[in-house]
Amino acid sequence: MVEIIPGVHQVDGVNANTYLVLEKDGSLTLIDAGMSATGRKILDYVQKNLSKQPADVKTIVLTHAHVDHIRGALTLKNATGAKVAIHEKDAGYLSRKEKLPRPKGGVGILFRLLSPFFRSPAIEPDVKLNDNDPVSDSLSVLYTPGHTPGSISLYDKEKKIAFVGDAITNRGGELQGSPKAFTVDLQQANSSIEKISGLDFEIMLSGHGEPIKSGGRQRVKEFADSIKTK
Repeated sequence: MVEIIPGVHQVDGVNANTYLVLEKDGSLTLIDAGMSATGRKILDYVQKNLSKQPADVKTIVLTHAHVDHIRGALTLKNATGAKVAIHEKDAGYLSRKEKLPRPKGGVGILFRLLSPFFRSPAIEPDVKLNDNDPVSDSLSVLYTPGHTPGSISLYDKEKKIAFVGDAITNRGGELQGSPKAFTVDLQQANSSIEKISGLDFEIMLSGHGEPIKSGGRQRVKEFADSIKTK
């Protein structure tokens, strides 16, 4: 059981980090859907660790349309009846009406070879998000493009939490930006890091790496400043 703070949980072992947020009305919001097409670990967590039912998951919000964040979404939608939400600029990638830009360099070659084994099913999103849109009673959208055209972060003002997707990672205590090979616009991605640093938050939860449980804004502000000087 990985409880970040009361009411905010991380489901481990699903490749990209996946979070469950307990809302005031007792419902759950799922942030990202993981790499597994079955969604089994997430459903097990809901039932065994939170003593909830799949139907208690009301919204599945996707920070962006990369496969490690969305592959479980259709199975989870079918199991829970939840609405799937994603930014409008990544909606076409989720529905597979548009193709995501391919990764760059040698990673891109490897990705092309392996991608047939890790396809995600097409999903027509129920909700197309924009900047500042509410996602639930606790969460609102911060549009943070660059990694993909429709990448978003989510902000819980009351609990002072920023869910930053792949905009920033914390690995071994070192902050890093979006991986270059998988990022469509690095300049835009850096601007998004600065935008995140303007939020009032203590806890930073990212799509990969470890959580920052205190001093998150200061850490991100220092990181954003270091990018400007490069």
